[in-house]
Formats: sequence, C-alpha cells, structure tokens
Amino acid sequence: MTDTSANAARPFQLSLPLRGLGKPSTMGGRWPVLILFLPPALLLFTLFVILPMGEAAWYSFYHWNGYGAPEQFVGLRNFQVLFNHGAFVTALKNNGLIILVSLVVQVPLALWLAMMLAHRIPGAVTFRLIFFLPYVLADVAAGLIWRFVYDGDYGLFAAIAGFLGVESPYVLADRNLAIYAILAVVVWKYFGFHMMLFIAGLQAMDKNVLEAAEIDGATGWQKFRYVTLPLLGSTVRLSVFFAVIGSLQLFDMIMPLTGGGPSNSTQTMVTFLYTYGVMRMQVGFGSAIGVVLFVICVTLAFTYKRSAMRND
Repeated sequence: MTDTSANAARPFQLSLPLRGLGKPSTMGGRWPVLILFLPPALLLFTLFVILPMGEAAWYSFYHWNGYGAPEQFVGLRNFQVLFNHGAFVTALKNNGLIILVSLVVQVPLALWLAMMLAHRIPGAVTFRLIFFLPYVLADVAAGLIWRFVYDGDYGLFAAIAGFLGVESPYVLADRNLAIYAILAVVVWKYFGFHMMLFIAGLQAMDKNVLEAAEIDGATGWQKFRYVTLPLLGSTVRLSVFFAVIGSLQLFDMIMPLTGGGPSNSTQTMVTFLYTYGVMRMQVGFGSAIGVVLFVICVTLAFTYKRSAMRND
C-alpha cells in the first residue's frame, strides 16, 4: 500500500517544476519587436508631433509675422491679448455651446435611433445608411450645401418663405441666429457616427440578459435603464469622448458656412486661430491660440480618460 501511494504521488510531485520549463521568456520575445519598431515610431512622433508643439510654444512668446527669424520677444503678452479679445471669448462660448448640444441632443438622438435600428427589422439597413450618409459627406461639402439651404435669396429657406408668403429669413447673416443654424448642421452631420457606435454596442450585448429581464417582468424603460444602458456604458463613454473632442476641433464646416461671421459671432477656437493667426499672418499670436487649444484638449482628454474611462 505504501509503495502504491508513493508511485501515485510521484507524477504530481514531478509536474510542479516542469510547468514553467516550457514557457518562453516574455521580455525575450518582446525585445526584438521593440528594437525594430520603436525607434522609427519615436522618430516620426518626435518630428511631426513633439517638435511642432515645441516650436508653437516658442513662437507664442514672440511678435512674429512668419518671415525671417522671430526676434521681438513679448513674453506672455500674446496670451494676455488673447484672453482679453472679445472674439476669442465668443469662440470659447461657442465651443462650450457646441459641446452642450452634442451631449444633450446629438448623443441621445443617436442612442434613440440606434435602439430602433439595432434589431433585424424590415428596412433597418436602409435607414442606417440614410442616417449615416451625412457623416460620410465631407465637412466642406456639407457646409456648402447648407449655405445654399440657408440662403435667403435662392435657397431652400427662401423657397419655403415664398411658398408661405412671408419674408425670407437671412439666417447666416443674423449674428443672433447664425450659431444656432450651425448647431443644427452639427447635429445633422455627426449623429449618424454616434448611432453606428451604439448599434455596434447593442449588437455585441448578450441577449440572454435582456430575455431574463423580460421573464422577470421588467418594462421597456426598466430594461433600458437597468440592463441596456449599464451594458452599453463603455460605448456611451466613448461616444461622449468623441463628441467633446470633435466639438473643440470644429473648423471645416464653419468656414464655408459663415467663415466665423457675422461679426465673429460663429467663431470657434480653431476658426479664430485660422482667421487671426494664418490669414492675418500673426504667427506668434496664432501660436498662442494653438497652445491654449492644445492645453484644453489634452486636459479634457486625460481627465476624462482617467476618471470616466479608466476601466474601459
């Protein structure tokens, strides 16, 4: 009996040290990949990201028109002028308004449509394509199309006003209405992208959880509030992240629509940078705008990712 039990225990004792013998060294396998791919990536990142950022920060301390070497050092004067500039304050407010509309209108609208179109119902694919088409359209083309729509002489608004027998509105020429016209275009242009994100998230969900909630007698709202939304949490957080960062970088669509006018009422931070830093050849001042925009974007991105997306 003793002999048999000893033989039975022997394989177990021998198997313990043998488990780690066949494992390849993890770092040994990574070093060739790191040596091969890391230096080119670091070189490209340094040339096209780090150096331009450093140059922009350096130029922001000079009064410079872009010709020759910057010589007139002004310190923080560009930043002082920037934050006292009425058009820049308007641009900051407009960016905040675009973020607010994106989060309050655009993302919920995309989620609502995704809930309806995620299921395999007749015509769902067609409606997905229709709602996604505005996002496929180039931003400049979308701006030109909507500029014609809003035109008070020959556009769609003018035709509707003529049909109703009322005075044609000049929406883009009204400094109180132009920004709201842009907000409508922003929602129309980008909600399809967020809708497709939500549809992908809904289709990846475990349907057994929803079926279990139905068996337990949960209503439609209860299933959405306590089952669908928590399971869709990572997708919602990603959609919010894209909406915020995209709102801060909005440029291509505004330039053909209003160019930042009338009277700087539709400026965003990027259009303000282009108008005052590039078009007017105030490179030092424009670099200061770029530095401020970079700091805002990086701060929001890192804060959001460390707080809301730390587990995603």
